[in-house]
Amino acid sequence: MNSRPQARQVREKWDLASRFFDWITWADDQRFSPFKYRLFQKVRGKTLLVGAGTGKDFRFLPHDGEIVAIDISPKMLERAALKAQCFPGTIELKEADVCALDFPDESFDTVLSVCTFCSVPDPLQGMREIYRVLRPDGKFYLFEHVRSRIGPLGILLDLLTPLSRRFGPDLNRDTVSAVRNSGFRITREENIYLDIVKWIEAVKR
Repeated sequence: MNSRPQARQVREKWDLASRFFDWITWADDQRFSPFKYRLFQKVRGKTLLVGAGTGKDFRFLPHDGEIVAIDISPKMLERAALKAQCFPGTIELKEADVCALDFPDESFDTVLSVCTFCSVPDPLQGMREIYRVLRPDGKFYLFEHVRSRIGPLGILLDLLTPLSRRFGPDLNRDTVSAVRNSGFRITREENIYLDIVKWIEAVKR
């Protein structure tokens, strides 16, 4: 595990949030479940799921793949382990920091990130690590919360972020640019809710 102070702070924050995470995300879960059912079926082959959380998204994943689900928070993974027992496919849970992955180069066919890069302290470094562990032409799928490009809404998210990051995610990340800047080619970008929640498809060049 990475021992940087930032990583420790993030781990502690999400360990605390794990106690009430399923409760506070219940409404979003109801709203976005149909999209996740549709979009997560694109996952193929050996897959790295970044941001296992409490495992509430496991049910959207295809059952015929080999999935490694990581999270920086051991308390999140404790709860995810209960849901993994009910998953009809194969899921391996692992405590890990996406900014310092210990997997060999070109280990995965697919990487799926679920509302994770709004919380990673160094998103560009995390995406470069994902680029490294993906096989050539591997697919990187992101279901992410990002900063709105709608003027007043983007400003509002900027104003809320100093408070939101104390207990949860940043609300104003430019995740689309980070994907491009880490070396990926974006092949699709779909707005799920306004332009705040997005589905992004990218491929390793």
